[in-house]
Order: sequence, then structure tokens, then C-alpha cells
Amino acid sequence: MNIGEVAEAAGVPPKTIRYYEEIGLIRPQRGDNGYRHFRESDLHKLAFLGRARALGFSIADCRVLLALYEDEARSSAEVKALAEQHLAEIDAKIAGLTEMRETLGDLVRSCAGDNRPDCPILSSLADPES
Repeated sequence: MNIGEVAEAAGVPPKTIRYYEEIGLIRPQRGDNGYRHFRESDLHKLAFLGRARALGFSIADCRVLLALYEDEARSSAEVKALAEQHLAEIDAKIAGLTEMRETLGDLVRSCAGDNRPDCPILSSLADPES
């Protein structure tokens, strides 16, 4: 398969595939003409990486997940620990976003939104204590 074909089959843009090759996540074969040739195993890895990235795993995490996937002697405890760590990071982000939403919601509700120049939103942003 060429890069366009594997990109479509894996649901990963060609630019991302080139990046994954550049950082060593995948290593497609090269023909005498220098063109990339992707095998079924490359397609499988790209689809795997696409799903992992869609779940928010970092490139470093993806590298570890791929290594664990390819290691038949792995323990599922290693995979679970990595996933649990990522889940905790997602929970922390959600908590931060929830707090941010509540604060901004309070500010929006406190602003009259009329023709007067006073604005609690701008006052809060200008206040270093806020």
C-alpha cells in the first residue's frame, strides 16, 4: 500500500503517518524509488496509534503501548497501570475545566451586559487576587 491507501484504511492523515515515521513509531519499507510501501502490519499499527491518540494518550504513552502490545510476555498489569494513570490525568483535566466553567459562569451571570461601561468580567480579569 502507498501512503494514501494506508492513510485512508487506517483513518490517519498522511502528514501524521510521515511524522510517526520520523519519530520511529512506524518503519515502512522503502522501494528502490524511495517510495514508502506499507504492509498490513504497518496498517494495524497506524490504526492502533489512531485509536490510542483518540483516547488522548501521548506519543510517549503510545510508544509504550506499542511496545507492550508487541511483547507477548507482557503483563496486563503494566497496561492497566498506564491506562489508570491516563484516566487520572483526564479526571484532573475535567475537574479543572469544571472549575473554570463555574467561575466563568458566575462572571457571566454577574455582568449586566448593557450599555454601561462597568463590567465584572473585565474587573475580575484585571484583579490579580482573582
